[in-house]
Amino acid sequence: MKKLNKRMRVCMVGALCLPLLSVAVPKTPNIIMIMSDDQGWGDVGFNGHPELKTPNLDRMAANGVRFDRFYAAAPLCSPTRGSCLTGRYPFRYGILAAHTAGMRVGETTVAEMLKKQGYATGFFGKWHLGWVRMEDASTRGFFSPPSLHGYDEWFATTSAVPTWDPGITPKGWKGWGSGKTDLGGEPWKGGFPYVHNGVEVRDNLRGDDSRVIMDRVIPFIEKNKDQPFLATVWFHTPHEPCVAGEEYLAMYPKAGSSRQHYYGCITAMDEQIGRLRAELRKMGIEKNTVLFFCSDNGPADGLAKKGIASAGPFKGHKHTMYEGGLLVPACAEWPGVIEPGTTRDVRCSTVDFVPTIGKLAGYKMSSKLPIDGIDLMPVIRGEQNERGQDLYFGYRRLFQGTDGKALISGKYKLMTTADKGGGKTYLFDLEKDPGETTDLSQKMPEVLMSLTKRLAEVEASCQRSRDGADYKY
Repeated sequence: MKKLNKRMRVCMVGALCLPLLSVAVPKTPNIIMIMSDDQGWGDVGFNGHPELKTPNLDRMAANGVRFDRFYAAAPLCSPTRGSCLTGRYPFRYGILAAHTAGMRVGETTVAEMLKKQGYATGFFGKWHLGWVRMEDASTRGFFSPPSLHGYDEWFATTSAVPTWDPGITPKGWKGWGSGKTDLGGEPWKGGFPYVHNGVEVRDNLRGDDSRVIMDRVIPFIEKNKDQPFLATVWFHTPHEPCVAGEEYLAMYPKAGSSRQHYYGCITAMDEQIGRLRAELRKMGIEKNTVLFFCSDNGPADGLAKKGIASAGPFKGHKHTMYEGGLLVPACAEWPGVIEPGTTRDVRCSTVDFVPTIGKLAGYKMSSKLPIDGIDLMPVIRGEQNERGQDLYFGYRRLFQGTDGKALISGKYKLMTTADKGGGKTYLFDLEKDPGETTDLSQKMPEVLMSLTKRLAEVEASCQRSRDGADYKY
């Protein structure tokens, strides 16, 4: 495990329990769900990055709660995104990897819940839960845009775009989505990846992609500021291709080209989050608005291996079941309600957004539909210092032989990995060994057997859901 800097050592300490401010909690607060893409646990100032500039996220965390042990439901994008909207493990609704399925209309999303409570609902950014244009739908995945899942207004791409000039292939980019040459300048996936309420967008698509998204978010909020609203804002940053504009590159003169672009696009995103926070205060609605922020998984494989992206002190990266693939930076802000400077190390997850938001909005959850998350407000208030239930994670792409699963129960983590080379099972004590350096599977057979049994039970429950037990016919 890498030596921790002073800030990271602070993050590893137990939760600081602070009381809730003695103010009346609004009955129907506005909700804003912000998510970055492939941003590692260590890729933010409030988790101790020594170089990366994220002043607005740092202020947001300082003015609210910082979650030191916040997990994505899967170590990659699409499965986690579905968990944010449903409060359910990805294996329940059948999105096990990217571009393998679309969100099922049978799922009840947070947008559908809040619409019933009188909320205006808007989605902005990277959807990745189905194709957003019917004519683009291919043999992988399905047409399933935000409008089929409770969003009144939406401005979305199906999947990743460059973080600068999102409709243009960056110079030198030879990876997926590239054109016939590596010279750059060719259209990225047709050149117009955004769709607004079903119509292809052709204007205001140059420059920083996070700004392009926020230019659509703020008008939605202004239009709906006099009624409760839900705004789901999912940035592409810092998913590859990572590209930053000249002014952001200049902020990191000694970082080297790859880091300049990676750090620069994150700082550009942070600037837009600051813009959003300022607009809420300008409109006078910040005290009636809850902001949640997290990433969708750990840092991208290649960037993490090169030391450009960071999972902080944790082992692994995107596509792995280690903590570095699952733990993400996360915070929440609610001025006047969440005590500034709150930190929590209770294990929380993206599956927790739905039960938390549902309760804040007064929505009564169905007792017949399995919900895997918990209400985060007792954790934030310091009333709950342990999760109280297990956490399950999965990632499956069987045509490549990939089948990764993990279960965290108390302080122990059971992890299984499988690929074309075979499969392995690991047992870690996360309390004593957060860096997952020592496998205890042979030393603690009783714990291994107990967690293996529990994992099988959770998988069987998810299989029943996936096969139709939770849906009407």
